[in-house]
Amino acid sequence: MPLDEDSGAWIRLSLVRDLDSGTLRRLLAIYGDPQRILDAGRTALARHIAEPIAAAVSRDAPPDALSAARDWLDDPANRILSIAAPEYPRQLLQIADPPPLLYVKGRIELLNRPALAIVGSRSATAQGVENAESFAKTLSDAGLAIVSGLALGIDAAAHRGGLAGGSSSIAVVGTGLDIVYPARNRALAHEIAARGALVSEFPLGTEARPANFPRRNRLISGLSLGCLVVEAAVGSGSLITARSALDQGREVFAIPGSIHSPLAKGCHALIKQGAKLVESAADVLEELRLPHGAAAAGTAPAPAGETTRRLPAKFLEALGFDPFDADMLAARAGMSAAQAAALLTQLEIEGTIAALPGGRFQRIR
Repeated sequence: MPLDEDSGAWIRLSLVRDLDSGTLRRLLAIYGDPQRILDAGRTALARHIAEPIAAAVSRDAPPDALSAARDWLDDPANRILSIAAPEYPRQLLQIADPPPLLYVKGRIELLNRPALAIVGSRSATAQGVENAESFAKTLSDAGLAIVSGLALGIDAAAHRGGLAGGSSSIAVVGTGLDIVYPARNRALAHEIAARGALVSEFPLGTEARPANFPRRNRLISGLSLGCLVVEAAVGSGSLITARSALDQGREVFAIPGSIHSPLAKGCHALIKQGAKLVESAADVLEELRLPHGAAAAGTAPAPAGETTRRLPAKFLEALGFDPFDADMLAARAGMSAAQAAALLTQLEIEGTIAALPGGRFQRIR
């Protein structure tokens, strides 16, 4: 898609650092389109907005930025959507601060499909990762595109589950779309670009800055019918997304966890504040009044491994679902530490438990 005059004008305005979307919308109401804003001149603009911003709007855009956008648009998978474009996400038009410009790479039609945000901790537990991926796949198969932020941990698991289901996944990022952050998710980002969609409101070349991510979070919730928080510590960025969802009138869901887990405390706080406690994907679909069919499979147990099937009920009860170490398990099950350690090795190989930091384990099946 070539860079036409209208797109060039939108890009020039998006590069004015202090021109927020509210001010830009006010100028659009006065002048009608972005090119007329640029043509108005500093003096005329200063009647409506702060003089330093009027001066910045009147300056020529960096030629490198326009050249980069032109080169980027040579790829047919890439699009730039202004708020006036017919393909602009309808859900974002309902929020208080819709971005005037979106950069999109991939399947643009996904932006107007029913979607659900799934977010959570970057330092996720093995159980959290499994929950996120399982819920995402089931909900994707039920017709919801899965929206998340391409971060490590829960976000990445949610994207993988969404891609594995029938409705794919949308990643909203806090950088320009010519940059992949974090770099460890490069392969995942390429897969989303090929089969889903990458979205950013930030101009090309924008690097990862701390202030970008809270701003990015309002778009994750804004594109969605609701937001599911899988794991989150108190103070987690995921809770910012949940608060954005509430402010935008979206549903908020949370998966409860162990009372001993720091990564469950954010979810428990949300539930205390009125978020819907969910135990299966069917709970989400029921709340959204969507058909759920086989959605209960979101929590279906995986087949037990041979070692698990041979274990006595007392041992399985001793495993529980909270984190534990070998000594704790040995004391609970009435066996030696060496016996407990040997069994833990087998269970980890089978995928019944997962290792946690500090020599601890957690049952995930």
